[in-house]
Amino acid sequence: MAEFMNVGKVVNTHGIRGELRIMPLTDFPEVRFAKNAELYLFTADNHPVLVHVESARLHKNMYIVRLKEYGNINEVEKFKGGIAKVSKENLAELEENEYYFHQIVGCSVITEEGEDLGTISEILTPGANDVWVVKTPAGKEILLPVIDDVVLDVDVNQKLVKVHLMEGLL
Repeated sequence: MAEFMNVGKVVNTHGIRGELRIMPLTDFPEVRFAKNAELYLFTADNHPVLVHVESARLHKNMYIVRLKEYGNINEVEKFKGGIAKVSKENLAELEENEYYFHQIVGCSVITEEGEDLGTISEILTPGANDVWVVKTPAGKEILLPVIDDVVLDVDVNQKLVKVHLMEGLL
């Protein structure tokens, strides 16, 4: 079965012509909601429905999306509260040294001396830079800022991150 990545939450319908108000959950909304873009809409029963974007426009931090397959409000009501996703094969290419969250969570973290720190359990996005939460073997959490001075090397294929521990991080 295909794996999917979230790109938006269907907040509500919009108007009577079958448009949906979608809150973007992606760094690439202009790609995900572009004309002819392929989306999978997941409803409460978790059953994916393949749809294609007819048109989309940004309105108050939401995308108003019209789908080729649906033309009125009654047909799209069932998608309210659902999630818009894309298949993992359809992910956008990233720049060098950029990663998707799913590639980072689960990576082992070692110091530049080779000491095992633990595994990345989640990613926080507080503002200026992301923060990786590393769960140590003892169950403690270490917060690592994702900056060049700390993150030395990321190997998503080996699921391994090498870091420099600046003073005060532990």
